Amino acid sequence: MGTEKPLHIVMFPWLAIGHLIPFHHLSKCLAQRGHKVSFISTPRNLERLPTTPSHLAPFIHLVSLPLPKVENLPDHAESSMDIPYQKAQFLKIAFDNLESPLANFLQNANPFPDWIIYDYASHWLPRIASQLKISSAYLSLFTAATMAFIGPPSVILNGGRDFNPEAVTVAPNWVPFQSDVVYRPHEVMKYADGAVGNESGTPDEVRFGLAVDGSDIVLFRTCVEFEPEWFDLVCKLYNKPVISIGVLPPEPEDGGDPAWIKIKEWLDEQRVNSAIYVALGTEATLSQTELRELATGLDKCGLPFFWVLRNPPGSTRGYSEMLPTGFTERVRNRGVVSTEWVPQAKILSHPAIAGFLTHCGWNSVIEGLCCGRVLIMFPVMNDQGLNARLLAGKKVGVEIARDERDGSFTSDAVAESVELAVLSEEGESLRANARRMKGLFGDGDRNGSCMDSFVNYLRNKKTKFMGSE
Repeated sequence: MGTEKPLHIVMFPWLAIGHLIPFHHLSKCLAQRGHKVSFISTPRNLERLPTTPSHLAPFIHLVSLPLPKVENLPDHAESSMDIPYQKAQFLKIAFDNLESPLANFLQNANPFPDWIIYDYASHWLPRIASQLKISSAYLSLFTAATMAFIGPPSVILNGGRDFNPEAVTVAPNWVPFQSDVVYRPHEVMKYADGAVGNESGTPDEVRFGLAVDGSDIVLFRTCVEFEPEWFDLVCKLYNKPVISIGVLPPEPEDGGDPAWIKIKEWLDEQRVNSAIYVALGTEATLSQTELRELATGLDKCGLPFFWVLRNPPGSTRGYSEMLPTGFTERVRNRGVVSTEWVPQAKILSHPAIAGFLTHCGWNSVIEGLCCGRVLIMFPVMNDQGLNARLLAGKKVGVEIARDERDGSFTSDAVAESVELAVLSEEGESLRANARRMKGLFGDGDRNGSCMDSFVNYLRNKKTKFMGSE
């Protein structure tokens, strides 16, 4: 009965801009297909979302849940971009305290939700969904390779997965093929040194395990053709339906944005395939030594560049004060350093851009490959090192060489990596591979088909609550 009745789908992302935006993008995709969406987050984070197009606004209801106060979490901090990385666990404590108000919303929602799509951090949500008889979907904004590396819930939740530094620098035994998708020692030393604690009481690996284990289905924002071996592996590890929703490629944006007009003027002055776009995301924090080596490397490579350099949260000292003496003056005629928000997807799509120096956050990688840009990889935190190994194995870019133990690198390594990726004859195969990725990641028909199949699954799925008709 009523198979064409619109679904009511609740969206509940983690409190990070790199999670909020894809969840909101997915909400618009669902609304375009006539379904009602309740998008739940905190007040400041809802204000950070892109404006919902007027024709979709009636289908998307933004639900504001005030973030509970937590000791050691700064006032007005509602996102990971508002805090130093070391305070992330306190944000997770506040997030976990949303359990009761979220349950109250779900219980009283009208119409009652058909599905809830949630993120890794809300490990407690599947239990609530089950109690309320709401079907649940865990949406992974991480690659299938990263999720396979973390492991199957049956292993994680039974204490069978060791996450000490030695264990995560080799491939786990459930990966049946040769794999370089592992962490470097320096990428995990911050955990071993105690710089990041576990004040929330629930380690991230347990959050992942519970989020996957309690879901009815697992969704991936990925291109299956890009990582088929890993996608096949997670299907086997999870022993439940696993669905690709496509990569949610960047949407066309209004060309009248004042910030874009000024940036476009600079880009238009550059030769085709001559400039480097540099951006390390909203959470990465560089030391002064790292910042100076990176800046000096960009200076040495001699290419035009556009560098987005966000000031570190909670710091009284801006990055501009940490740059090498005279750097801004030396590069004034060929380089731009911006501390403001920029339309990244538009910049990457401009014909002047030859390569993308990136932290390898999956959102940024998708935007880069949608435009066919070769990657110069500089992973900083979280899953970024695993992504860099995956991307290097797929030969779409080059990783800047670093000391494996302490993570140090030189300006020469930066310059050499840029030149290899963008200028050298040796790098032409990387550039060609990256250009081919545009046909996978940026294919609107392919991504639209994935979304249509996913929505049909939501409609037709006979869940454990519905039984058979």
